[in-house]
This record gives sequence, C-alpha cells and structure tokens, in this order.
Amino acid sequence: MEIAVFVVDAFTNLPFRGNPAAIVPLMHELSEELYQKIAAEMNLSETAFITRINPSDDFTKGSRFRLRWFTPTNEVKLCGHATLASAAVLFQKKKNVNPTVVFETKSGDLCVTQQGEGFVLDFPLNPPTQQDPNDFKDIVKASVGDHPVQDVYLSASTKKLLIRLADSCDRSVLTSLKVNPDTLQSSEKSGKVKGVILTMKGSADGQPGYDFYSRYFSPWNGIPEDPVTGSSHTVLSSYWSKKLGKKKMLAYQCSSRGGELELEVRDDGRINIAGKTVTVLQGTITI
Repeated sequence: MEIAVFVVDAFTNLPFRGNPAAIVPLMHELSEELYQKIAAEMNLSETAFITRINPSDDFTKGSRFRLRWFTPTNEVKLCGHATLASAAVLFQKKKNVNPTVVFETKSGDLCVTQQGEGFVLDFPLNPPTQQDPNDFKDIVKASVGDHPVQDVYLSASTKKLLIRLADSCDRSVLTSLKVNPDTLQSSEKSGKVKGVILTMKGSADGQPGYDFYSRYFSPWNGIPEDPVTGSSHTVLSSYWSKKLGKKKMLAYQCSSRGGELELEVRDDGRINIAGKTVTVLQGTITI
C-alpha cells in the first residue's frame, strides 16, 4: 500500500523555518498501531492524519474531515501547527474549493479559513490560573535555572505550565536558555504538567512589534522543544490579553527555527490564530 505524505513548515513564509508537520490524507482509516508507527517514522513533533467523514466526499469538494495528531510517542488532543499544515495541504495541494474546512478532532470542531496567502485557525481558548511558584519549584528550576520569574500559571485542561520571566530579563535570556529535556521530565512526575511554556513580555514599539515571546518544551510527549506551537498560544493569548489589555496581538516563538503568530482573542471564548505555510516535501509512504 502506498500513501501520500507532505511535510509542511507552519507559521512561516520561508522554507526550513517555523514548525514542520507531516500530513497524511487518507481515503480509509488505518489501525492505531499504524498511525503511531508512521508518526515515529516521520519523527517530527506531529504527524497529522486527515480522513473523510462522508465516504462520497473527496479532498477537493468535501468541507468536513476527521483529523488526528500523533507525536513520535503518543496521540495528542490538540495541535495548532499540524492543523494549519493540514488545511494548507487541502487548499493548496488538493485544491479544495471551500472557503473554510472543518476538522472533527478530540478538541471538538476546528475551522480553518483561507485568508490571503495564509490561513486562520478557529481554536478554543484555554485560560490558565495563577499558581504558587513554590508548588512548582523543581520544574521552574529545571526550566529557567536561577533567572527571576514573575508569574507561574497552569492550564489544567491542557496540562501546560506557563512560566513568565521577569520584565528585567532581556530577550536574549529566553533565547539562550539550555533546557535539558531529561531533567525537565524528571522534575515533574505527578501528571499535572505535560508541557512547559516559557514566556516574556515583548517590545511592541519595535518592528514588527511583538507583544510577547515564548518557547515550548514537552518531553513528556516525546518533544524536547517544539519550534512553533499553536496549542500553547491558546494559553498564552488568554494570559497576555489580560496582562496587556489587548485582543489582537502579534507573537513570536523564539526557538532556533522561529515562527510568527497573529492572534485575536474573541468574546465567545475562542481565539483566531493566523499564519502562513510552506510545503517542503511531497512523497509516498510504502507500507
């Protein structure tokens, strides 16, 4: 059996930047074991599988599809960059004729709309709650060492811990942090945390004027560091929207690859995440 696969760099307009995802459009469902084996073989932070809901649909005319995301080690409930990349494959490679496609996922229905040269994700917002830093001192230490921390928040629904560096820190502090994934994973074994967001206030007066910066680490899901993470911004946007008093924000995830996200917090408890993509590989998996 031969299966088409695409590798798409998401949240960037340049190849080899942003976050790469493997996208696999399938005419028929595969076994759980095979999904996981393919994701392990692709060895990217996420491999996404698109399947038809209505057997009479195809990828060109259908408007609703099922979407699942797998890391090299396990399935996840929400992934932004692989959703963006999946929409790009449908619109750009499969020439889907609809202005919007809807993905049925473990996080509910997710809509993606074409907008100019990019796409807009309609995602749930995941507001975090403030925590006592002493309750997470080991994981904070493993993440930022002795650098000063201003806030510690937890999104219980996504199991993402947000650690904000103090405003006295320069951006170089965030970009130069060397986070050991093994040390980070061993610092938290309760199951309450499956990902760590490191963030700091941006400099909106510069060009292009980023409102905040971040990095994201999830060794519990087999991802030492994720280059650009849509799902972490469902937490970050809620936090920074309140801190900055803004609904529309521009964010930069400053991993080594880097990526830019345009964000709009909506009044209905959801968020629009906009970004661009570049397809860098198209091939065939032989099973």
